[in-house]
Amino acid sequence: MEKSNKNSKKWLWLTIALVVVAAVAVWCVINANNANGVTSTFKFSSTFVMFTLMFLILGLGYLLGSVNIKGVSLGTAGVFLVAILFGWLCTLDFKDVPLLGAFYMESTAAKVVQNLKGPVQNIGLILFVGSVGFIAGPNFFKNLAKNFKTYILLGAVIILSGTLVAVLCSLLTSYGPEYWAGILSGALTSTPGFSAAQDAATQNLPLITLGHAIAYPFGVVGVVLFVQLLPKFLKADMAKERELLKLGGTEESRDYSKYFKCEDFGFMPFALAIIAGLLLGSINIPLTGAGYSGPCFSLGTTGGVLIMCLVFGHFGHFGKLSLEVASGTLKVLREFGLALFLIGAGFEGGVALVEEISKAGGAGIVVWGFFGGAVMTVVPMIVGLVIGKYVLKLPLLNNLGSITGGMTSTPALGTLISTAETDDVASAYASTYPIALILIVLASQLMITLM
Repeated sequence: MEKSNKNSKKWLWLTIALVVVAAVAVWCVINANNANGVTSTFKFSSTFVMFTLMFLILGLGYLLGSVNIKGVSLGTAGVFLVAILFGWLCTLDFKDVPLLGAFYMESTAAKVVQNLKGPVQNIGLILFVGSVGFIAGPNFFKNLAKNFKTYILLGAVIILSGTLVAVLCSLLTSYGPEYWAGILSGALTSTPGFSAAQDAATQNLPLITLGHAIAYPFGVVGVVLFVQLLPKFLKADMAKERELLKLGGTEESRDYSKYFKCEDFGFMPFALAIIAGLLLGSINIPLTGAGYSGPCFSLGTTGGVLIMCLVFGHFGHFGKLSLEVASGTLKVLREFGLALFLIGAGFEGGVALVEEISKAGGAGIVVWGFFGGAVMTVVPMIVGLVIGKYVLKLPLLNNLGSITGGMTSTPALGTLISTAETDDVASAYASTYPIALILIVLASQLMITLM
C-alpha cells in the first residue's frame, strides 16, 4: 500500500512537470510566430555560443580519439581534428539559417567564439605545462645534471634538421623564405617560432600565417602517431623500457605533514608557480645591438610557466609552506589543459586555413606546403631517434620524451605518457624543450633575415 502511494505521487509530479513544460513551449511558439520565427525563442548570448562550441568539440573530440585501430588511437589529438572541422564550419555562410546563424563567425554573438583561440587556448597551455612541470620537478634537475649534454645535442639536432629541410624547400621553390618559415613553425607546432617569423618579416606576412596553418595539423597528429607507432614497430617491451627510463636517481619521499597546507588539492602553490612563471616568461631580452628596437627573445607563457613549475615541484616547500600539488589534481589539470589547448589551436587552424587559402588563390602552394611540412615533421623525429639510439645510447622512452620536447609537441607528450604508462617521460621532455624553444625562435628569424 505504501509503495503504491509513492508511485502515485511520482506520476503526479511527473504529470505536473510535463504540463508546465508543454505550456511554456506553446507560449514560446505562439510568441515566436508573432515575432521573428524560431530564432526569437532562443536567446544565444556570446557566452552560450562560446561554451557550447567548446564542450561540443570536447565531447566529439574524445569520441573520435577513442576509436582504436589495431592498438592505435588519436587520443586527445582527436579534439584537435574536431576543432579544425568546427573552425572551418564557422566560416561557412549560414548566417540566415535559424539557430545555426548564431555560430556564424561574422555574427555579433559569435565574435566571442574567437576567444577559443585566445584565452581558452592559453589557459589550457598554462594548465598543461604547469602540471607537467610539477610532475617532472622532483627528478628534473638530477636528470638534467646527468644527461645535460645529451638533451642539448638532441634538441639541437632536431631543430637543425627541420630547419635544413625548410631552407632546401625555400631554395627549390618560388614561395619564399617567409612561407617556409611559417611551414617550419607549423611542422614543429611552435607558436613562439611563428611569432618570431612574423616579427622578422618585412613583407609577405600572410604567407607566414598560411604556411603555419597548413603544416600545423600534421605537425600535431604526426608526432602523436609517431610516439604510438614506434614502440609497436620496434616490438618494445614497455615494462622493461619503464625500468630502463633514466631519471638520474629517484627522489626520496617527502614528509609533507610537517609543512603548512592551505588545502588538500594544492591549488594555492599551483597558482603561485603560474604567477611566477608568467612573470619570468614576460622578460624580454634583446638579441642584437639594436636593443629593444631589434629582434628580442622571451621564454613566453610556455617556457616561463614550465621552468617555474619545475622549480616549485623540485623544492616541494618554501620554509614551512608546503608547495605540494596532489597527484590527482595534476593529472586532471594536465588532461583538461591539453584538451583546452587543442580546442583553441585547432579552431584557430581551421579558420586561418580557410581564410589564407582563399587569399592565396591556388592549390599548388597548399600541396607543396603540406608535403614540405610533413617532411619537416618526420625527418627531425627520425634523425633524433637515430642519434638518440645509436650515438647517445638513450633508452627508448628517454629518446621519445626528448623527441617530443625537441619537436615542442605538447599533445605528443600527453600521448606518450599514456603509451608509456608513466609520467616520468615528462622529465626528458622538460629537459629538451627549453633548448628547442630557443633554437626554433632563432631559426625562424635567421631564415627570413638571411635568405
